[in-house]
Amino acid sequence: MRFAVRSSLDYEVKSPTVFILNVEAAALHRQRIIVESLNLNPNFPIERFADDEGGSRFIRVNAEPGPFHVDYHGIVEMDMIEKAPETIPEMPVGELPLDIMHYLYPSRFCQSDLLGRFARREFGELEPGHTRVTAICNWIHDHVDYVSGSSDSQTSAYDTMVLRAGVCRDFAHLGITFCRALNIPARFASGYAWQLDPPDFHAVFEAYLGGEWYLFDPTRQSALQGLVRIGVGRDASDAAFSTMYGEAEFKGMSVSIDAIDESAADKEPTTKAVAVG
Repeated sequence: MRFAVRSSLDYEVKSPTVFILNVEAAALHRQRIIVESLNLNPNFPIERFADDEGGSRFIRVNAEPGPFHVDYHGIVEMDMIEKAPETIPEMPVGELPLDIMHYLYPSRFCQSDLLGRFARREFGELEPGHTRVTAICNWIHDHVDYVSGSSDSQTSAYDTMVLRAGVCRDFAHLGITFCRALNIPARFASGYAWQLDPPDFHAVFEAYLGGEWYLFDPTRQSALQGLVRIGVGRDASDAAFSTMYGEAEFKGMSVSIDAIDESAADKEPTTKAVAVG
């Protein structure tokens, strides 16, 4: 399946400001970038750096005062693997690759140490594997209200558990937290989400099961086979679409993703497990 993705960001820069931007589609084995363009106005010089582990690509821009516009467009080919969920096991901690062990630890927004007792009581007796992570997503979907504006950039999984309301970022953080409390490596993922209404940057999470990373969306708002990933990390602090060091006012943005493969036009969201590699 091929998708056209686009994002536009607008700022009013008040004083010299450094931007770290993470809006380009990640370069991954099962997510191939066919063509892309990044345009800045003014056309400030950029520096690039990448996270080889998760495929995230970052841009550093030193912006001067005045209006600042960022426009990204890309065509991406997706080749995700779909499997029967009941066939996908969890892995014992002693068998996990050492380079993903940090996705078991509590992080700033995912306090698995604080919510561990609840997670073990609620989900600990369920059959281990993909179906248990699905049960976690079902619980979040059923017990947390999706309410725009109910949280902010400082809201943690613990806060969401207390408030029982949030947005996609908060749903993902809570899913990650429960998984880590059950010794399942989990990480935050941002992306362009096909069939999301209204279009926006979307947050989901990935759990490491059976030697692969699998996508999960507790909001149930996106089609996982059409999630063009941008960035991954321990939580949202590692995958923000824009981080500013200076003084700049965010004026607005637009995000879009469209299927350009005719065979995908009428395809329904998959009920199978989606492995992203």
